[in-house]
Amino acid sequence: MKKSMQMDHLTLGVCYYPEHWPESMWAEDLDRMLAAGITVCRVAEFAWSKFEKTEGVFTFDFFDRFLDLAEEKGMKVIFCTPTATPPAWLTEKYPEVLNAFPDGTLVRHGMRCHCNHTSPVFLRLCARVVEEIAAHYGKHPAIIGWQIDNEINCETNLYHSESDSLAFREYLKRKFGTLEKLNQAMGTVFWNQEYTSWDEIFVARPTLADSPNPHLLLEQKKFISESAIAFFKLQADILKKYRKPGDFITTNGMFGHLDYLELNRQALDFITYDSYPNFAYSMGTTNANASAAGKLKDRSSGLSLSRVRSVSPNFGIMEQQSGGGGWQTRLTQPAPLPGQLRLWAYQSIAHGADFISFFRWRTCTVGTEIYWNGILPWDNRDSRQLGEVKRLQNELQGLSGLTGGKYKAKVAVGYHYQSEWDGEGDVFHGPLSGPSVMNWFYACQISHTPMDLLCLDRELTLEALQGYELLVLPHIALLPDSLCELLEAYAAQGGRVIFGARTGFKDEFGRCPMRPTPGAAARLVGGTVREYTLVPEDRPASITLFGEELPMPLLHEVLEETDGEVLARYHGAYYDGSPAVLRKRTGKGEALYFGGAFSEEAAFALLRYAGLTEACGDDLLLPPEIEYAPREKDENTFRFLLNYTGKPQPFLCKKPFTDLLTGELHSGEAVLPPFGVMVLGE
Repeated sequence: MKKSMQMDHLTLGVCYYPEHWPESMWAEDLDRMLAAGITVCRVAEFAWSKFEKTEGVFTFDFFDRFLDLAEEKGMKVIFCTPTATPPAWLTEKYPEVLNAFPDGTLVRHGMRCHCNHTSPVFLRLCARVVEEIAAHYGKHPAIIGWQIDNEINCETNLYHSESDSLAFREYLKRKFGTLEKLNQAMGTVFWNQEYTSWDEIFVARPTLADSPNPHLLLEQKKFISESAIAFFKLQADILKKYRKPGDFITTNGMFGHLDYLELNRQALDFITYDSYPNFAYSMGTTNANASAAGKLKDRSSGLSLSRVRSVSPNFGIMEQQSGGGGWQTRLTQPAPLPGQLRLWAYQSIAHGADFISFFRWRTCTVGTEIYWNGILPWDNRDSRQLGEVKRLQNELQGLSGLTGGKYKAKVAVGYHYQSEWDGEGDVFHGPLSGPSVMNWFYACQISHTPMDLLCLDRELTLEALQGYELLVLPHIALLPDSLCELLEAYAAQGGRVIFGARTGFKDEFGRCPMRPTPGAAARLVGGTVREYTLVPEDRPASITLFGEELPMPLLHEVLEETDGEVLARYHGAYYDGSPAVLRKRTGKGEALYFGGAFSEEAAFALLRYAGLTEACGDDLLLPPEIEYAPREKDENTFRFLLNYTGKPQPFLCKKPFTDLLTGELHSGEAVLPPFGVMVLGE
């Protein structure tokens, strides 16, 4: 079961660092926050030394004073565990806690996320500081929730310390039991890699051509996920002993080599995300017409929000971008244009966020992030960003009935953690997923078809699938056989499934078994793959599908029907005339197999075939520049319209609607201002 954030109203927050500012500024800062409608602040994620400046000596007076002031002012607080930035005394005394580069050289103190999550010493010291913090602050009335760590696996999602190798061996012993079974599963017979002792096994180390055993590397990524979840659970179990009833436990961000659904199940109440749409405008971005992502610019961050929603249908934004800039060493970005701070906040709300916490209150005057601009600049004067926050808070009063409302989509694009992790090192399926998923997102956005991302998780149920009319599985190379049984039941009840190339050609360890591709899905699509080829740029081929000629980028699979029917054939290649797309009807539904990566044109054509374009067509006529995002609650639909362009966008209301943000009635022709937002209700 997915776990969501539970709020009684849409709430604004901010990331605040009392340790960065003179204590004499705190009261004024809190007053200014509250005057802007900010009622929650997040603190302490990088403040270990404020609790334990020297080993084993704990002091609490600093945050005692801040929390007491927050309570006095009426400000609520999300308190963080500070384990992402262990202090210098810890890493100098216990260097075994440090992460390492692949060659074994230790990562050194001076940044963040510099430790591993497997060192017994580090785990003991983390548990101790969390226990002390939770025991002291857990009942404080200002605290409403806890954030564990900060953006885990952000700076790196691979770990190479000695303790990681030791812990990895224990993971493999538990999973495989014997070296014989491990060698068989990992295919170590290839290139004479057989292990005769557990002590011979290490996490991935430098190899010639940077080509480690792919099956062992996949297991390492599963191990990294398991280790991170255990690290979170260690802290969550401590926090649960001391938190007040109703106080939540969460973490922020979504990064690589971590199964967030499993993390949510084992350690959290819900997930929060850090949304930085301005990354799409980073200096050095390639031609905006080069890809769907380029065309969508900051709108493409909605795809990331869809992924968050797949873990927690209602979630929080712990860091919502409020300024431009970046680090002194990277992440260069322009300042948000007037209106974009407000627009980006509404984008998050439209996709399921009920809590928006801006990063950060004031731009820092020291350190690596001195150019990462907050709501206020260095000079501390009121800014246009502060004006947008105030406007946002005033408008949110009109959305009082939205909290808990669910984003409503009839199309879902599936993702699968193990297939993604395997694809990172596999040039024959990894590079397909990014363009295909983005092209589906692009087609859905431009045709005003709300789309979900759906994790193909071990606990996925038929009930969870039944809300969708179309399920797209772009390139799920490690497709579990059990999932095919679920998909067959979904199709039999009227669902439509579309598979992309490279489906089911590997097993759970990333091996290619001696059976026809797409494995267990072959029965569902009525055919198999006879051969495949990467597509050289000078030898393009295309297909004709539903009367349209469509490009087939990156990779082609030549198909062979069994009891399915051929919908399209290749032309322009040595396999001219061979099947490229198959279809098989099952019960009330059907499954299609598309033997290539999905181009924009193919995604549009398949959406039209499914009859799922213009979901708002009975009510609204919108140009492609406007995003349509519906959230539903208690039979009420909140229709978010978002304009990501700097130009006014005209549209047509086919019946009267009220803009819930302003109270203005719209019927017939209307205009959405540059970077504008409307939320239409009947």
